[in-house]
Parts: sequence; C-alpha cells; structure tokens
Amino acid sequence: MNAVVISESLTGNTRRTADLIAAELGARGVRAVACSITAVDYQALSAADVVIVGTWTDGIVFFGQRPGRAARLRAMPSIAGKKAIVFCTYAVDPGKTLDKLSDIVRDRGGDVIGGMAIRRTNLAGGAAELVTRLLDAEEGADAPAAEASASTGASTGASSGAGAGAEAASS
Repeated sequence: MNAVVISESLTGNTRRTADLIAAELGARGVRAVACSITAVDYQALSAADVVIVGTWTDGIVFFGQRPGRAARLRAMPSIAGKKAIVFCTYAVDPGKTLDKLSDIVRDRGGDVIGGMAIRRTNLAGGAAELVTRLLDAEEGADAPAAEASASTGASTGASSGAGAGAEAASS
C-alpha cells in the first residue's frame, strides 16, 4: 500500500501529526509521504492508494468549529477514486470539524472511509491509533465477506473507546 498524508497546519501541531502518521505507516511497512497542502507531492499523490488529509480546528472554543484554512483544502488537487481518511487536531473541542473536512475531501473526489480528532496533547498516541484503525480496516477489506461483516466498525472510524485524547468520528 502507498499513502500520502497532506496537512494544513497553523502552529505546527497538525504538521507534526502528519509526520508521525507517515512515520508510523512506514514502520508498519506502508510507503508513506507527508507533505503540506501548499507543497503537495504530486508523484506520491498519484501513486497513493489512500490519502490522509489533516487540518487544525479553527473557531470559537465551543461553537463555530471548522477546518482551518478550508480554502486551501478546497483547492487541493483532485483525489478522485482514492480512499481517504481525515483527521483534525484540536485543543478543547473539535465540534463538527471532521464532518466539514470530510465534505471538502469528498468534493475533491475522495472516498472518505473514516476520520479522527486528535487532541494536541496526545499527537503521537492519536497518530498511532489512526494508523492502527486504517490498517485494521484495510485487513477487513481484504478479508472474505463473512469476516468483513464481523468487523468492529474501524473502517468508518466509528469505534468505541477512542480514549487517550483521540476521538472517532463517523464519516
């Protein structure tokens, strides 16, 4: 599998998370490249089986949350026909950021199969959990139909007990 992790970052937390996700994927045998939304690696994007898109949560603490710099994300190259995972970093409450980011990624042609909000105080743990969910979902997709129907819902990102500052979100 090949993956590209595209991030929009204001303070560096989301970029750090993207780098952690790419490193974790690499450690698990997946070819992965992390890049900024302003410097997309088009070769890696073309070769990617899965595109992971992340941003920070913008807005007032408990309302109006949205993907940071959404206009940049809307201008992202087309990812038509590619599986996609979304993530956001947040301090207090991600609100509807993942839903809004999922809509943007779908508008760019991505097939969003899951998403995760990652608290800025646990970037490494959240990155590792996102990778685990992605790889578990990929294993489930490769399994026979009977086995896939018994999966835990990781392919949608909607698993319970996200814990440790990482929250699941259905897409």
